[in-house]
Amino acid sequence: MNTEAFEPYRKRLEKLSTTNLSDALDRVGIRGAVIGIRPLFGMPKVIGRAVTIKMTAAGMVKSKRHLGIDAIATASPGDVIAIDNRGDLYNNCWGEILSCAAQKKGILGVFIDGAARDIDICQEIGFPVFARGIVPITARGRIMQEDFNCVIRLGDVQVRPGDILVGDINGLVIIPPENAEEVISAAEEIYTKEELMKADILKGMDILEVDSKYNYEQMLKK
Repeated sequence: MNTEAFEPYRKRLEKLSTTNLSDALDRVGIRGAVIGIRPLFGMPKVIGRAVTIKMTAAGMVKSKRHLGIDAIATASPGDVIAIDNRGDLYNNCWGEILSCAAQKKGILGVFIDGAARDIDICQEIGFPVFARGIVPITARGRIMQEDFNCVIRLGDVQVRPGDILVGDINGLVIIPPENAEEVISAAEEIYTKEELMKADILKGMDILEVDSKYNYEQMLKK
């Protein structure tokens, strides 16, 4: 999906939370919600197409370049970086210099299945970092980039280059571009129904009446 084709989806996604989208993914039968990767500061919302990085342990095979720079160099404005570090909470795979370079390129944020560092600086410059944890140590001599722009895994979800990633305070979801219209339409329907439910509750309708009126338990069925 090119930039021009993606932008209308971005505008619709800005109105939806990851909870709406997670429910929609369940409704259409796509595994897309990632548990445990959340913003490391504030409550940013990040929407973009994935540029992926896969990490591995440092060892006899040596890295040719520092991790992350290939992905940043090939990314387009509006993209996001997605890093598969196997949920590793002990080894950093993103920091201040990469954040500065990514922001300069127009990249909107980074999603890490693992840990990051320099979060104070990332917050200072306003570059959103979603990860499982924070560590102070360098990646050098510990882990390295195995590949980039390849198929990776975030949590239990496969991520391909170009997949749509949406992150907010609740977490992260991945939407296959070929299913974007179906997923977003379902999320919009769920969002609208929940807004009507809230309005009825605030008007004083009993929760049992609301449940019956909207068939809440069956809301995710097609």
